[in-house]
Amino acid sequence: MDIHNLMEDLVIKTVDELFDSEAKGSTGLWCTCKQCRMDVACFVLNRLKPEYVLSGRGVAYSETDYGEKLQRGADVASLVKEGWARINAAPRPNHDCMREDECKDVPSGPVFNVRPIMGRLFNGGTFEPIIDAQVSLADDGGLVKMMDSNWTNPYPLAKNTNGMFTFWPFPVPCKKVGERRRFAYTITAEPEGFEAFSHYMEFEVVSEAKALCQFSMQTAHRLQDLYVFAK
Repeated sequence: MDIHNLMEDLVIKTVDELFDSEAKGSTGLWCTCKQCRMDVACFVLNRLKPEYVLSGRGVAYSETDYGEKLQRGADVASLVKEGWARINAAPRPNHDCMREDECKDVPSGPVFNVRPIMGRLFNGGTFEPIIDAQVSLADDGGLVKMMDSNWTNPYPLAKNTNGMFTFWPFPVPCKKVGERRRFAYTITAEPEGFEAFSHYMEFEVVSEAKALCQFSMQTAHRLQDLYVFAK
């Protein structure tokens, strides 16, 4: 059974509704690209109290207070608009404003979409998150190409990320939809003062009609916590 934050669903739904409405209007005043959507969603979620549930009963209970649900939706929409205004006024240095349904430099036709890979790296002696280090994702050909410039490989671990790393592999072309292929990856790290770390994993992926350009935490591969040990 998985723990789920209901606020993630509400925030992502609200962001998509408002962004899609702006995209249809085509005013050109507000960027509606996937990067801005993710940035706004993060802005909002960092300002809301999470609501965790473990079961369908928990989800059902959250729907019982209609008045509270309406107010919560209004509060989220207000935060989305605030975050959108801030991010639109100060875009990332490498920001390239694309429509949500556009992908940049990805292959056309059937591809293997390897879902994002997420995990955390800890000190095996103190159980504290590792910081000031880099984590790499590699296959038989070397470092794996990432979806775009916002996803780095190696991935830097900083203090404010609490040991969390995320990789989003670039789509791999194939001949037809429905093909199956196993992708093998190795995660490596060698923080200063620690033994070299290596974690091998495999994922079976079924090819799809086109590249997926929308990042989704719900479909990401979430790894068990990983540990490094002092020399």
